[in-house]
Amino acid sequence: MENNNEKMTIEIPKKFNPATQKYEPDLEALEKKVEEMKKEKNHSKEVETRKKEIEVQEEKIKEAEKKHSESKNKKAEGSFTLIIIIMIVSLIIASLWEKTPAIKNSVHAVLNPSAGFLLDWNLSIGMLIVVFIITLLTTIVQKYGTNQEALKELKKEQKEISKQMKEFKNHPEKLMELQKKQFKLIPKQMKLSMRAIAYTGIPFILFFRWFSDYFLEAGNPKLWLGMSWFLFYILFAIIFGAILRKWWDVV
Repeated sequence: MENNNEKMTIEIPKKFNPATQKYEPDLEALEKKVEEMKKEKNHSKEVETRKKEIEVQEEKIKEAEKKHSESKNKKAEGSFTLIIIIMIVSLIIASLWEKTPAIKNSVHAVLNPSAGFLLDWNLSIGMLIVVFIITLLTTIVQKYGTNQEALKELKKEQKEISKQMKEFKNHPEKLMELQKKQFKLIPKQMKLSMRAIAYTGIPFILFFRWFSDYFLEAGNPKLWLGMSWFLFYILFAIIFGAILRKWWDVV
């Protein structure tokens, strides 16, 4: 039997005929067997068709996952646009500090009884507490407001590149290639790291304007070791930040 250029070999069943005392073809069994083979062949075709349909669906799913992953990674990298907008708004607010009493008075109404109370109680210790609280809050924002997993991967990749640069320091072409690769990582890392500015930029500017007003009104008193409030803040913010980041594993 031949069908669609495919040959099917059928073993013809036989049965013993008492009348002729011979084995003759069993037509009934043969017909049944042919029907079974047709069903099996049709089933094979259905399985093959279904298999192809599944493969097509899997390819579509993979393509969709790839697009989603690329979109997610692009989103995870962040953008400088929002950061620039926040910085511009922060500068505008800072410039309107004296011109718009509502901004200045609102901030003083919140910070005078809180941060101001601590500074009035003990200037250096109170300032230390305030700096710690600000650094604590910014570290929390950095941990939960940025993609730490992506930052850690970038940091790991940078370390690997630095290691390779030491190994190939006598190979200018390879060294140049590694430097280009390293430079490409810098914008990505900046985008991810600076996303926290979107949450802390404006409050940070307002806090610093309040600090300036408080110490100006107090006659710019010196803190420990004769430091200005700005130097004191920067120094202890770096110290507290390093400790908190190490403790919470924040990049």
